[in-house]
Amino acid sequence: MVTLTSRLIRICLGLAALLALGGAPSVLAEETVAGEAVVTGGPLTMSARSGPSVASQLDGTDRRVTSSFTLDVSDATGSGAGWSLGISATPFTTGGPTSRALPADAMTITGVVTSCAAGTCTDPVNTIAYPLTVPTGPAVPPVPFFTDAPGTGMGAFTVSPTVEIAIPANAYAGHYTTTITLSIVSGP
Repeated sequence: MVTLTSRLIRICLGLAALLALGGAPSVLAEETVAGEAVVTGGPLTMSARSGPSVASQLDGTDRRVTSSFTLDVSDATGSGAGWSLGISATPFTTGGPTSRALPADAMTITGVVTSCAAGTCTDPVNTIAYPLTVPTGPAVPPVPFFTDAPGTGMGAFTVSPTVEIAIPANAYAGHYTTTITLSIVSGP
């Protein structure tokens, strides 16, 4: 004769076996919670790795010598406002007591190449037409040489302008230097 206690033990063992074989308890309560990601804007920065540098030998003809230089541009603002790079320069001169100078319009930007430097980027869309003569003179404000359209240019980029330097046939031999001023501003 089976006692009540042994019958209860068998029922409990049977329920335990059912649960172990895949019988899952039903959900008694459910709740949802909100998650969030706070993203704050960072800086808009630009730094130049070096300036353009050319060498040319006079041969009795007007010469145009090409060089490029590299800028690191980062738009971490998260605004999508776009950005604009500007340039101006002092005249190319030799300095010294008998200083010589190249023409005021000696430097021209003939094009600009950009590439994503790191991570995920939104490629910049330039709105400037080339060639662009770089303005020279004392205290000349920079003019835009690369203007990024709104909604583009977000991320970190390498920007490489190609520069052409005009050396006239009647130039004096010498070491000519210039000081180039570069700027970056938000918005086109």
